[in-house]
Amino acid sequence: MRHTHQFKPLKHTTLLLALLLGGCAAGPNYHKPPLDIPASYKEHSSDNSQWQIAEPLDASQHGAWWTVYQDARLNQLMDTLNQQSPSIAQAEAQYRQAQALLKQAQAGLFPSLNLGASQTRGVSTPGQGVNNSYNLNANASWEVDLWGAVRRSVEAGQASASASAAQLAAIKLSSQAQLATAYLQLVIAEQQLQQLRSSEQLLNETLQLTRQQQQSGIVSDANVAQAESQWQSAQAARVDKQLSREQLEHAIAAALGSAPASFQLVAAESTPQLPHIPPGLPSTLLQRRPDIAAAERNMAAANAQIGVAKAAYFPSLTLSASGGYRGDSFADWVNLPNRIWSLGPELALTLFDAGLRQAKTEQAIANYDASVAAYRQTVLAAFQAVEDQLSAQQLLQQEAGMQSAALDAARRAETITLNQYQAGTVSYLNVLSAQNSRIAAETNLWNVKNRQYSSSVALIAALGGKW
Repeated sequence: MRHTHQFKPLKHTTLLLALLLGGCAAGPNYHKPPLDIPASYKEHSSDNSQWQIAEPLDASQHGAWWTVYQDARLNQLMDTLNQQSPSIAQAEAQYRQAQALLKQAQAGLFPSLNLGASQTRGVSTPGQGVNNSYNLNANASWEVDLWGAVRRSVEAGQASASASAAQLAAIKLSSQAQLATAYLQLVIAEQQLQQLRSSEQLLNETLQLTRQQQQSGIVSDANVAQAESQWQSAQAARVDKQLSREQLEHAIAAALGSAPASFQLVAAESTPQLPHIPPGLPSTLLQRRPDIAAAERNMAAANAQIGVAKAAYFPSLTLSASGGYRGDSFADWVNLPNRIWSLGPELALTLFDAGLRQAKTEQAIANYDASVAAYRQTVLAAFQAVEDQLSAQQLLQQEAGMQSAALDAARRAETITLNQYQAGTVSYLNVLSAQNSRIAAETNLWNVKNRQYSSSVALIAALGGKW
C-alpha cells in the first residue's frame, strides 16, 4: 500500500503535465508563402474564332484530356499506358511507400506493448548449484509527446504522402503528354510519307518525260541528270521520314511497357482533331498543376521537420510499466508469490551534444528555405510554360494559314510550269524550281502542323491536364 500511495502524486503530476503541455508543438506553424499571381495570361486573346473547338468524346472520363483530339486509337493507347506504364507503376509504388512512412510516424502517438517468455539454466552465483529460471513478462511504454515532436513528424508524413500523391499525378500527366506527343508526331509523319510518295511518283513521271524529250533531241543529258537527281532526293527524303516514323513507334512501345519488336501501329486514315484549349484564370493554375501541389506539400513537410528538430532541445518523458512472473520451478511458475512488476516515469534531457541539435535545426531551416524557393520556381515555370504555349497556339495558327496559302500558290505554279515544259516553251530549270518550291511548301506546312499538335499537348500539360 505504501508503494501505491507514494506513486499517486507522481502519477497525477505526470498526467497534469501531459495535459498542460500536450497541445504544445515546437517549431513554426505552416503558412503558405504569398505569391504574386497575375489576373490574366498575357498571351491569351479573347478572339479565338480561328480555332475549332473540340469536345471530349466521353465527358464522364474525368481528366481524360486526350479525348479532345477525337482519335480512337489514341484513346486506346492511353488506356494501355495507364495500366502498363513502368514509370507510372514506379511512381505508384513510391506513393505507397510514403503512405507506409506516414503510418510509421502515426505509430509514435500510441504506447508500445511487448510480451516475452524465457527459460534459462545455469549458475548465477559461484559455488552454487545449477538453477532453473522461468520468466514471463509484459512491458508497456509510451513517450509522452510533450513538445509535439511526434505530431510534427505525423504532420511531415501527411504532407509527404500528399506530395507523393501529387507527384504520382504529375508523372501520369507527363507520361500521357509524352505518349500523346509521340503519337501525334507519328500521325503527321505518316501523312508526310503519303505526300512524299506522291511527290516521288510525280518526279518519276517528270523524269520519264525528260528522258523522252532527250531521246527526241529536245533537251540535253544535263536535264535528264537533274530530273534523276530530283527523283533520287525525293526517295531519300521518303526513307528518312520512314525512319522517323519507326523511331516514334518504338518510343510509343517503350512508353507502354512493350518491346518494340512485338508492337506495331497501322497507318492512320485521318489526322486527329486540333483542339482549342481555353487556359482559364491564372489563379486556378495552382490547384490544377500536380507538380505545384507536390512542391507546396514538400514545403509543408519541410516546415514540420523544423518542429521535430527544435523538440530535441526539450526533455523527453517516457511512461513505462512491466509485470510478469519469475520462478525456479515450471510447476509453480505462474502464481502470486512469483509475481514481479514495475511502474514509473523516466525523464531524459541531453545536456551536451557538441552542437548536434543546433546543426540539425539549421539543416531543417535551410531545407525549408530551399523548398520555398523550389515552390516559387515551380510556379514561375508553370506560368512561363502556359504563356509560351498560348503564344505558340496563336502564332502557329497564323503561320499555318500563311503556309497553306504558300502551298496553294506553289502547286499552281508547278502545274503551269509543267504544262509549259511539255509544250516546249520553258526549260527544265523552271520545272525544277517550281517543284522544289512546292515540295518545300509542303514540308513547311506539315512541320507547322506538327508543332501545332505538340504545342497543344504542351499547353494541356502546362494547365494540369484538365480545364
